[in-house]
Amino acid sequence: MRPCLLQRRAVYSWAGRYNAGMMRILYAPPDVLQPVLLPADEVSDVLASGRGLLWVDLAGEPTAEYERLLTQTFGFHPLAVDDALNEVHVPKVDDWESYLYMVLQTAVYDATSQDLRLPELDIFIGRNYMVTYHTEPIPALEVVWQSCQRPLRWLAQGVDHLLYRLIDAVVDNLTAVMDTLEDELEQIESEIFLNAHPQLLSDLFDLKRVVQQLRRALALQRDVVGKLARDDYPTIDPQDRVYFRDVYDHLLRLYDLSDNLRDLTIVALDVYLSVVNNRMNDIMKMLTVITTMFMPLSFLTGFFGMNFFQPVVPLAGWTGTAAFVFTLFAMLSLPLAMMWWMRRRAWM
Repeated sequence: MRPCLLQRRAVYSWAGRYNAGMMRILYAPPDVLQPVLLPADEVSDVLASGRGLLWVDLAGEPTAEYERLLTQTFGFHPLAVDDALNEVHVPKVDDWESYLYMVLQTAVYDATSQDLRLPELDIFIGRNYMVTYHTEPIPALEVVWQSCQRPLRWLAQGVDHLLYRLIDAVVDNLTAVMDTLEDELEQIESEIFLNAHPQLLSDLFDLKRVVQQLRRALALQRDVVGKLARDDYPTIDPQDRVYFRDVYDHLLRLYDLSDNLRDLTIVALDVYLSVVNNRMNDIMKMLTVITTMFMPLSFLTGFFGMNFFQPVVPLAGWTGTAAFVFTLFAMLSLPLAMMWWMRRRAWM
């Protein structure tokens, strides 16, 4: 190992900005309080020494430099490297004896467009190193990376504990997305009773689709963490399995919440249809009442307005003022009487 490695100070500030094709290397030397940043050419020396803890974070589109680092420097199997760099997978964990390869998914939800993305996070875990790869920003990873900058933070507790912290941050991210979906559903439910317009129906179907996507991701990720909590892996200390069991419990709770949220979405759809049907029934009821009230008036005007009758007796008074007033009074009072009768029978 180069002499200057342990004497290097960690002069590092991460502004939280993401750049494509970026490589970050963090190393926690033994007996040194502050983690340090390394250039890529010193990774081989650290791996050869077997001391300390190394975290290599690769971001952006896959490059030849990434592939050389993973296959030649770390010695990962080409199939595992190809899975990480060139293929999209659902959450899983593969045991390659000397290291673990796993895939996790975080969630990025845009409430405006109701679009859910599940960025993939590929992770290699060895006895004293962790390699992460992602093509787009992972907020949970940035939180853990920032925390690891502090002296004797999580890097001093071993690579399996660092993995636990990373998975726990991913679960926290999923929890935040789930809370956002719950708030959105509550808002839609409130608007249903105030004004059930067609856009709400579209929003409910979009929300149901998003919940279903998130539910599938939670189910697969739950299985991955469950394997870490109960299976024997050389890179996972048996004493640290309790931490993964804790994350597994959180994922179980999130999966149950996703089930409840899916059921509530279906209930909201039924409520929307019921409100729309009730409103339609009220409209049809009112139109029926109006039609019924004007039905006798239409009969009177239609019958006496026909020109097929020839009077055979003197009916000059029929066209006088008294007859006009009486007919007008009858035409006004008849709908009122019918309305009173309908209300008496509780038809309206």
